Amino acid sequence: MSDEPLLPEVDWVREHAERYLASNGADGHEWNGVTTLLLTTRGKQSGRLRVMPLIYGRDGDSYVVVASKGGAPVNPGWFHNLLAEPEVRIQVGSEVMESVARVAEPDERDRLRTQMTEIWPDYEKYQARTERVIPLVVITPRD
Repeated sequence: MSDEPLLPEVDWVREHAERYLASNGADGHEWNGVTTLLLTTRGKQSGRLRVMPLIYGRDGDSYVVVASKGGAPVNPGWFHNLLAEPEVRIQVGSEVMESVARVAEPDERDRLRTQMTEIWPDYEKYQARTERVIPLVVITPRD
């Protein structure tokens, strides 16, 4: 992943990503009382790198993010991107890690969903707004 990444189109999300990148995680890792990471995926259609700040939890050595899109009826673009290309990059604070993403397995989903709603309770509201089952994504850094 060497080309210049595209930032989110939504103003406040783009500003968050810009602050995170410009400060190497010093401004942006913590956001509204929770920790966030930057997820870089390759666009499924465009092939361009795309960056998205996301709230995260931990599961052992892996990171967990929620493809909520605020409870929209469709999954976010970044989720479709990582389904097509699971090789991703994450930045957690100042640490950048090449990683592999996967959708949480059914047997771990309830545990991870509980963990993530403890971190960000609005995930429950987002799920109530949509008929889709909001995916949980496990991101494991490469050694």
